[in-house]
Amino acid sequence: MAAYLVTGGAGFIGSHLVEALVDRGETVRVVDSLVAGNRDNLSQVKGVDLVVGDLVDPTVTDEVVKGIDYVVHLAAIPSVPGSIADPLASNEANVSGTLALLSAAMRHNIRRVVFASSSAIYGNASTIPIREDVAPDPLSPYALQKLIGEQYGRLFRELYGLDTVSLRYFNVFGPRQEPSSPYSGVISLFARCLVTGQRPSIYGDGEQTRDFSYVENVVAATLQACTMAEASGRTINVSCGKPVSLNALLDLMCRLSGSKLVPRFLEARTGEVRHSQADINLAQALLGYRSLVQLEEGLQRTLEWHNAKASLGVSDK
Repeated sequence: MAAYLVTGGAGFIGSHLVEALVDRGETVRVVDSLVAGNRDNLSQVKGVDLVVGDLVDPTVTDEVVKGIDYVVHLAAIPSVPGSIADPLASNEANVSGTLALLSAAMRHNIRRVVFASSSAIYGNASTIPIREDVAPDPLSPYALQKLIGEQYGRLFRELYGLDTVSLRYFNVFGPRQEPSSPYSGVISLFARCLVTGQRPSIYGDGEQTRDFSYVENVVAATLQACTMAEASGRTINVSCGKPVSLNALLDLMCRLSGSKLVPRFLEARTGEVRHSQADINLAQALLGYRSLVQLEEGLQRTLEWHNAKASLGVSDK
């Protein structure tokens, strides 16, 4: 049994990871500012040490890494539009917070830090599917900040011997991704529209493609990245490897829910990538990764979660 720190562990991805770690019998500490995270996400998980605090506070960061073996760094402001609107605030969370955590991990001899990066760092890649060795071309402050986080991790490994791994997540979705959050993804927004009957919005023509990752798959890859020796120092794509357009996505979700919604097409947003698809060969080779839950099954589970919330009269938080 090992001790894990999950930053952002009360959030969407983090709470699923915490559940998996607890189910495995690990000791888990969570640090979360609860700005984007929600205490309720951990209400069914027993024995978790939840520390409410901000990683940019050095006293918090230094305290939460004590006695920890592995750190999974998920805490962030994960928003392209938000980073464009307020690059200073997102930089504080996404760069300064990461640097503070790496510094504390180095001082306390953490075995490994797994950093949650993003496919956004690729920008409009010239080759599809996108391999990890494609030159990054960030189109937003958020994407640049994630790339800087990766580079800090690499630098700390080279200078100080801190073992780090960066995982480039592609469009993660699933239960607990709240549509009311400014950091929510398109699938949760579509799901809310299907539950409420509201007309969904699509920015651009809807033919832009994304490679969606069900949260259970992402958690499985992240767990492997914590301990697999072959992953040390590497940067690895995590996704399904199958792109779908937003128009086709909405059609599929309508079919699964037995509804039919006509989208409202709005002007394309600045900083948005046109096409995205991961090459996941490296994840398969280094992590033994495979998509346990395919897109349609993941969408079905997500819709069921949204419907269950609606039937209980639970509002988005």
